[in-house]
Amino acid sequence: MSELDWTKNTEILCLKDDDSGDHDDPTPQKETEKCEKENNAKRKTVTPGVGEHPLQYNYTFWYSRRTPSRPANTQSYEQNIKQIGTVASVEQFWKFYSHLVRPGDLTGHSDFHLFKEGIKPMWEDEANKNGGKWIIRLRKGLASRFWENIILAMLGEQFMVGEEICGVVVSIRFQEDILSIWNKTANDQVTTSRIRDTLRRVLNLPPNTIMEYKTHNDSLKDNSSFRNTKISL
Repeated sequence: MSELDWTKNTEILCLKDDDSGDHDDPTPQKETEKCEKENNAKRKTVTPGVGEHPLQYNYTFWYSRRTPSRPANTQSYEQNIKQIGTVASVEQFWKFYSHLVRPGDLTGHSDFHLFKEGIKPMWEDEANKNGGKWIIRLRKGLASRFWENIILAMLGEQFMVGEEICGVVVSIRFQEDILSIWNKTANDQVTTSRIRDTLRRVLNLPPNTIMEYKTHNDSLKDNSSFRNTKISL
């Protein structure tokens, strides 16, 4: 078994432990720390294997889950988000992705994130702080298909906006699911418009679909990801 395989399997086991039910502390603290130590010890620079098709960028999967009744803050969020693996080639992506729980099968207040390696899915990250995100609200039952379509579009460089794309997130909530794509420069209207139009195309959205945009600076001000957004038709 290769280094990547061993690391991936260990991390996915940790992830499955995290998603075992709706309770305040998804894994006992000691078990969580043990998983993280094992993962960090085995985590090395990921490169494409011999004969594999390299991605333009390495990408890292993250997972987060929290209890909605608890007030969110930067420190608690950073402690709660878990890095679960990095891929560098098409083959590594599919091998990893096939072991992940589908978003539609997650419960509670859960998020999957896929970001360029080195970028944390946090508003304050250096690559994100001047950016924002497009938001699409989905009725229940659509998250898995839309998540796969958007990550394939990102990995396949279909957005054609240079290095502007930071990553994508699928957020599972009780009454709806939410898809978002983060970019580096919120005040670049040409770029944000191109991302919006590409999203409509790759997700095959109806013409009247409501799309929302929110800068990360606004999210920091109101401590919210999805409230007080700007509507785009």
